[in-house]
Amino acid sequence: MLKKIPYRFCFLFFIFLPFQGIAQDYFFKEYSPFDSKIPSPEEYLGYPIGEYHTRHDLVVSYLEKLASMSDRVTVFEYGRTHEQRKLVMAIITNKSNHDRLEEIKRVHLEVVDPDKKVSSFTDLPLIVNLGYNVHGNEPSSTEAAMLTAYTLAASSHPKVDEILSETVVFLDPTINPDGRDRHTQWVNSRRGQPFIADKNDIEHNEGWPNGRTNHYWFDLNRDLLLAVHPESKAKLKWYHEWYPNVVTDFHEMGTNSTYFFEPKNQSASLVPITPKENYTTLNNLFAKQFAADLDQIGSLYFTAEVYDSTYPGYGSTYGDLQGSLALLFEQASARGHLQETPTGEITFAFAIRNQFISSFSTLKAAVENKQTLYDYQSRFFQEAIDKASKSKVKAYVFGDPYDTNRNKAFLEVLLTHKIKVYQAEKDLDIDKRTFKKDMSYIVPVKQQQYYMVQSLFETFEKYRDSVYYDTSAWSLVNAFNLPHAQLNKLPNLGNEITKEFLEKKNRTLQKSNYAYLIDYADYNAPSFLYFLQDKGLIAKTTSKPLTTVVEGKNHSFGRGSIMLSVQDQKITSDELYEFLLDGSNDFDVQVYPIQTGMTVDGNGLGSRSLMTVKKPEVMLLVGEGISPYEAGEVWHLMEQRLKMPLVKIDVSDFDRADLNRYNAIVMVSGSYNVFGSAEIEKLKNWVGIGNTLITTRTANTWIIKNKLVDETLVEKSKDTTVQRVDYGLSDGFIGRNNIGGAIFEVDLDITHPIGFGYSERTLPVYKNNTVWLNPSKNNFSTVARYTDDPHIDGFITPENLALMEKSASIIVSNIGKGRVVMFADNPNFRGIWYGTNKLFTNAIMFGSIIEMPK
Repeated sequence: MLKKIPYRFCFLFFIFLPFQGIAQDYFFKEYSPFDSKIPSPEEYLGYPIGEYHTRHDLVVSYLEKLASMSDRVTVFEYGRTHEQRKLVMAIITNKSNHDRLEEIKRVHLEVVDPDKKVSSFTDLPLIVNLGYNVHGNEPSSTEAAMLTAYTLAASSHPKVDEILSETVVFLDPTINPDGRDRHTQWVNSRRGQPFIADKNDIEHNEGWPNGRTNHYWFDLNRDLLLAVHPESKAKLKWYHEWYPNVVTDFHEMGTNSTYFFEPKNQSASLVPITPKENYTTLNNLFAKQFAADLDQIGSLYFTAEVYDSTYPGYGSTYGDLQGSLALLFEQASARGHLQETPTGEITFAFAIRNQFISSFSTLKAAVENKQTLYDYQSRFFQEAIDKASKSKVKAYVFGDPYDTNRNKAFLEVLLTHKIKVYQAEKDLDIDKRTFKKDMSYIVPVKQQQYYMVQSLFETFEKYRDSVYYDTSAWSLVNAFNLPHAQLNKLPNLGNEITKEFLEKKNRTLQKSNYAYLIDYADYNAPSFLYFLQDKGLIAKTTSKPLTTVVEGKNHSFGRGSIMLSVQDQKITSDELYEFLLDGSNDFDVQVYPIQTGMTVDGNGLGSRSLMTVKKPEVMLLVGEGISPYEAGEVWHLMEQRLKMPLVKIDVSDFDRADLNRYNAIVMVSGSYNVFGSAEIEKLKNWVGIGNTLITTRTANTWIIKNKLVDETLVEKSKDTTVQRVDYGLSDGFIGRNNIGGAIFEVDLDITHPIGFGYSERTLPVYKNNTVWLNPSKNNFSTVARYTDDPHIDGFITPENLALMEKSASIIVSNIGKGRVVMFADNPNFRGIWYGTNKLFTNAIMFGSIIEMPK
């Protein structure tokens, strides 16, 4: 790394020197001269770039200022964050291209359309998406984005003129504004004057949950495939309107690193979906430019190490499956304004300059290789279709026969990725399973988005490597726990599914003066139940299946189904009817009117098997030592899916909290080091009086070691044999023992309240930890256990697989009159595990009715 004058001294030059002074030259001297009427970021903000971290609203207003001053720039809003911050892009190109932007879009989309052919790309500019700051506390790239926008808007340099002529740049300055502003507030309010380089200073040690994540503490760089959050949904909508040729994804890494650019480490997948031409030919063409420009300023860098392209949902990999060249950059972080490293001090400005240099390197390399990029993109989707034609698999069929909203949620993901999907035209019998036409859907593999179809449906067992930068499995059809099968012959297809199909339909309801039943099989049933409880209604759930007459026909209801007796309510039958009709339409769940307590099968609606369900009052422990990812997943599930308020209490305040306000407490992975014997006893006593504690992943280890429950962990065999391994292989050898993220099958007790709403005993779960729970000593307490052959998708070592086969996935352990629901896995992973969400919500909704047989 080239040692520069500490940037705090550069501020003095800004005070005494004019606008085009030394500090300005530090970034972009080579692109002089600049239009003096267009303000630089420094002039507009009132401080030099790198002297402070810039708030997102100021970034947006600066881009809008450029748009008002330059005919090269326009700005548009493409979405909003959870906290209602604007997601904006600046379109930067020359006036001629701006004037014909709609024509450029039309012709560019013809390039990616396999049914059309564009013969010449000479007059067609490249579409380049410069994307910055998806991790909020990796802030240097947004500052570089402002410098890049200014240079493109104000420079008269011939190279800039060429870039403006040959490209249309969509500059996205802040992909994660909520996280960025959280981090910006931290470092600016703790900034030393003069700057403090000491790594122990509070400025460099951001408090929990830190600014990396979005509002719900999710990592947006993993969300493009999953499309859970508004930031990702908005970006994907734009993406499929333009299909850029080049996409950048700017990040930061550890302070003691240097700079990374692609090519990445070879994919851990044995057979990568991404075409080899992408990660060899195209990457190497661009790498030459990156190296040349960083060499010129003396910056050190590395490639083909650490970072891999295995997971298709990164900002730097999603585009690779869309005909783009998606590029990752990682800059050593100052984690503030100035920080010490083993080789000297790194300034925020130094980090910004590397990101700025790489932004222009990308644009220069794109222009230099325009013909190659367009040739690649024009062939991409047709070659995908050609590969699909050779596949033995001609289509996939999927669909849950009982769960309309889980089906719809998966259909929405498919449509977001422009995957064509059709209603089944008739019932299909495959592998002893019948896919009913009204609840089943067909995805042909021979289509433009073949690579995305592979990503969402295919599973893998063999891998080139055993160490992953992230998860090793992402077959979303399993995440949704949807019955599915491969088809070796394409059946007749029904109507194509469109967004209109997903819209809620007006449901009808016949009034009853006796009772109403709601089938609990639907994903939205728990949300509907809470809606009714919040209205003050008394609801019961059945622990046994029953069949009754509905509008003249026998109808079966499974365990967990909700019953509301008209006479039990404190409101009129008309008011109850209106609440049920409103909820039925809001949650898209059918309500069934019942006219008699007699059942065709079962003990009657007055049976003791129907138990009153308490309204949940839930607390989540958060704070230092707790996984913000897992905590955020619970928070998001509760608010966005269950529509239920969640009280979040910092672990440091637990000793002062009045626990009598809550009947359920959630503890996700964490150390809980602030808990002493008094806090442990307080928690244990609260459970003992009849409440529910829910623990996930490593929180189970904590409660077992602290003897809150009488359960045990599977002990690894104590083999004293030492295997000799070359020192150079140590990272991979150690890393392979972790489970980076894979999918396994469990056997679920669907008669247990935790299993209510499930119709089949086997379902996929997601595991990214090595917490192994011994099956409970109580015969009835092991709710889910891994099957004898549990592997579905992803990497696991034989040693870990052997431990899994001895282990439980879910245990309910009693403490006095209460219980602890222990999830060894993560039922809410990244907000996409619709298939196991209900296990978690059942612990919340039905915890109070779980009685542990002795």
